This record gives sequence, C-alpha cells and structure tokens, in this order.
Amino acid sequence: MLRIDIPGGPDNVSQELLNQYGIPQPFNGSDIEINGDMVLLFDDEQQAVSYLDGLEEFASSVEGNSPAKNVISLIVSAIVNDEFVQEYLQ
Repeated sequence: MLRIDIPGGPDNVSQELLNQYGIPQPFNGSDIEINGDMVLLFDDEQQAVSYLDGLEEFASSVEGNSPAKNVISLIVSAIVNDEFVQEYLQ
C-alpha cells in the first residue's frame, strides 16, 4: 500500500474540503495522521498516477479563482513529489 502524506499548514487538506469542493476521492480513501496531516491511500504507484490524471482533468473544470484550485494544487504537489511516484514515472 502506498501512503502519500499531504503536509499540514495553514491550508490543511481535509476530507471535509474534498467533499465541500467535490474533489474526487483517492481510490482507497484517506486517513488522518496523529499530527493532523491527511494521508492519501493507494494500492501502488500506478494507482496514484491514475488518480493524479483524473484530478488534473477535474482541475481543468474548476474556475481559476476557486479555493478548490489551491486544495487540488496541494494534492497534486504531494503526489508528484512522492519519491516512489517519481521513481515509477522514470
């Protein structure tokens, strides 16, 4: 199982934000770390990349000034910067 952590901060990504903005859910859902970070759950790197592709397609339908764009950007960055996903893409 691949777990991709979305680092916390002022723009914490949460399940509530995904629901609020209608952002697609990860294939295997998500979890919350003790420190409050959201963790996306995938079977493997290929599933994470497939989710990323769908998320980028969804992002193209979101207005440019929508707060959802920031949430999507944080998720995309976390997936793209994951060392296992990077290795898979090479």
